[in-house]
Amino acid sequence: MLKKEFEITKLETQKRNNNRISVYINNKYAFGVHKDIIYKLNLEKGKLVDQNFIEKIIKTEEQKKAKDYAIKILSYRPRSQKEIKDKLEQKGYENQVVNRTLAWLREYKLIDDKEFAKEYIKSKGEKYGGSRIKIELIRKGVEEEIIDSVLNDKLNDEKEYEIALEQAKKKMKAYKGDEREAVYRKLGYYLQRRGFSYDIISKILRELL
Repeated sequence: MLKKEFEITKLETQKRNNNRISVYINNKYAFGVHKDIIYKLNLEKGKLVDQNFIEKIIKTEEQKKAKDYAIKILSYRPRSQKEIKDKLEQKGYENQVVNRTLAWLREYKLIDDKEFAKEYIKSKGEKYGGSRIKIELIRKGVEEEIIDSVLNDKLNDEKEYEIALEQAKKKMKAYKGDEREAVYRKLGYYLQRRGFSYDIISKILRELL
């Protein structure tokens, strides 16, 4: 059985967006695509296409949209792979499109959970302890093995103690006038919420109070 063919009768640049092209099939508007798709699939006036090829055009356009959306998300701040995956799924992209987009991002080193963890620890490590940072990274979908490896490399006990001590000294100013027992309790809770270990908190409380 012969496949039914359709003719691309017109390709027209859209007025509101010069990067998008309106595709007309058999003299009727069919869909709009990015101009890159025109070149990639060699679309031109007079070209004959079947239903399978039309579906390929639409899927290729959808894949490009997903990639562009992922790049847009990453332009705001670094993201973990899970964060990108969740955003794409919330946008309504199918699993196949999402997986291909993630694979493309990994291939071009646009997402890398180990590098993401390093940057996250670098930005948060001056204020928070390892346990809080680990919990936050787990919530962002980074594997525990990666988190532990990076934490051990970037945030040892000595470094974490120095950070906690600095945070504690700053916070002490807010407790001026409070009784020692109240300061002890408040400061302990504060450091605990910031994710510092029991040993570090105990050491700092003994030192400052």
